[in-house]
Amino acid sequence: MAFDSLSEKLQNVFKNLRSKGRLTEDDVKAALKEVKMALLEADVNFKVVKGFIKDVQERAIGQDVMNGLNPGQMVIKIVNEELIKLMGSETTEIKLQPGQATTVIMMAGLQGAGKTTTTAKIAGKFKLKGKKPLLVACDVYRPAAIKQLQINGEKQGVEVFAMGENHKPANIAKAALEHAAKNGNNLVILDTAGRLHVDEDMMAELQEIKETVTVHQTILVVDAMTGQDAVNVASSFNEKIGIDGVIVTKLDGDTRGGAALSIKAVTGRPILYVGMGEKLSDLEQFYPDRMASRILGMGDVLSLIEKAGESIDEEQAKEMTRKMKKAQFDFEDYLMSVQQMRKMGGLSNVMNMMPGLGVGNAKIKDEDMDAGEKQMARIESIIYSMTPQERRNPDILNPSRKHRIAKGAGVDISEVNRLVKQFEQMKKMMKQLPGMMGGKGGKKGKFRLPF
Repeated sequence: MAFDSLSEKLQNVFKNLRSKGRLTEDDVKAALKEVKMALLEADVNFKVVKGFIKDVQERAIGQDVMNGLNPGQMVIKIVNEELIKLMGSETTEIKLQPGQATTVIMMAGLQGAGKTTTTAKIAGKFKLKGKKPLLVACDVYRPAAIKQLQINGEKQGVEVFAMGENHKPANIAKAALEHAAKNGNNLVILDTAGRLHVDEDMMAELQEIKETVTVHQTILVVDAMTGQDAVNVASSFNEKIGIDGVIVTKLDGDTRGGAALSIKAVTGRPILYVGMGEKLSDLEQFYPDRMASRILGMGDVLSLIEKAGESIDEEQAKEMTRKMKKAQFDFEDYLMSVQQMRKMGGLSNVMNMMPGLGVGNAKIKDEDMDAGEKQMARIESIIYSMTPQERRNPDILNPSRKHRIAKGAGVDISEVNRLVKQFEQMKKMMKQLPGMMGGKGGKKGKFRLPF
């Protein structure tokens, strides 16, 4: 995931700071020099880094910090606050027109940034909020762009307006608005054409669309993998056509993440969402404070709770809790819990949001996380090799059944035995600890994670 390397380096710097009882001015300057190098290596804009370090140093080398009871912790707190300020301080929403008035959003960006997919993701988000979106295919140049939008629109259950490849994008946008007025679409999202690089023709085309129809929000989609180029692209678009916000895609990939830390400071425009995967549901609201927490290894429990609320079926969760309290859960329930975790982005995504357990943290290494994912897949394979009866009633698993299951899963019999033994131990533990599952003395919540 983005920021893993930066997170690890910053946590090492802070670990050294915490280990010192008192801090000298030289200690702080030495630590900030390392922070500066970590940020530059993460591809954060050098002017942004220079300003950031200056602001942190001015606050950190003060009497209150240096003479405080825990100066190392205070410096970390200042870095956290300055990171939040750097990324925009407040969460920014896409501004919609009041009431049922139609809002027109124009999506812009270079080819390959994931604009068409992101357009469909946005439509899905607003559909869940009660809007009636209309996706408009204004990319008349890229082969299969219209088809891609139609496929994604169908997956999201959102209507797509297209006129083919022989019309000017501005005319398509105008016709789409007339269609929206007749059909009650109160959100029109224009998927415009990208180019391999910023050029005058693209800017002129976007400007023509804005002159032909009223565009309320112009949103730029940039690829985090392109690093500082993403910041330069954002600056160019903002200067030439004006943008209201940015969506950063591919932030889940092997990227240094510097674009996300630089865009607001360089353009003055906020990051609205971040793309965290290829699935149409993998689009997260951008919270500067939560992102800063992730970068500094403090976790992001609020996002985890929200993701759980979106992904987990509440009735299934209640039933799972009831079964666990009575130690009645079986291997079918285990499979369901794994599927729920997958909806939340898998083990690594969940762990990245837990305080102190992110990939960049020394407690859990990349290889350990990979091993955990692989082990979970092996367990799934073993369970899928059982009959439905065996899954629901593990007590009937005799040696011959276990041998058949091991053969079907392609594992050694010892792995099947280990799984069954662990399962039995878990059930015994649940019988002994009803309070953990919200029994007597346990706190009641809206839902609980079934894993």
